[in-house]
Amino acid sequence: MRTREGGRIVDEAAVIARVRAGEPEAYAQLVRAHTGIALRAAAALGAGADAEDVVQQAFVKAYCSLGRFKDGSAFKPWLLAIVANETRNTVRTAARQRTLAGREAAFAEAEPLIPESADPAVAALEIERRAALQAALEKLSEEHRLVVTYRYLLEMDESETAQALGWPRGTVKSRLNRALRKLGRLLPDFQPRGGGDEHEAG
Repeated sequence: MRTREGGRIVDEAAVIARVRAGEPEAYAQLVRAHTGIALRAAAALGAGADAEDVVQQAFVKAYCSLGRFKDGSAFKPWLLAIVANETRNTVRTAARQRTLAGREAAFAEAEPLIPESADPAVAALEIERRAALQAALEKLSEEHRLVVTYRYLLEMDESETAQALGWPRGTVKSRLNRALRKLGRLLPDFQPRGGGDEHEAG
């Protein structure tokens, strides 16, 4: 599995093999390649101000568990499953539900910045759309919120989502369809990017 990191392609399997062979410094390549999406996942799943701590902890746990990592698997969904778990533990331990505003702010900060060249009206609309989506997501069950977050906010494909959540692909498909129907009622103009997934082959 190859991942783009700062314009370079990282061969994940080769890096993991090097770490296992006693070259721990090679792990830094995986950390650099996946920090952005890990932060977005933690923020989107409710880690709030603790997102960076959650991600650091997840990378440490992933490193310690590399012996159990299945050769030939993709590293990203495996890592994001650990991030999701860490986020749940952090939120539970903190025993305080983040306010919606705080969650939105953390998510907006973790998102890639809208390019300066973008039309200000388009940028404002995008921010407004994201805030509306985040508010609607709060009204979904945890399962539905997770599946929409992974598929659309983190832009993972169906098999990566299934791996990250530990669900069969059929479950991802059916929960996603139900979640999108609910979101459609909450946000009549919500159009997921690359919509119509329920018709894709596989």
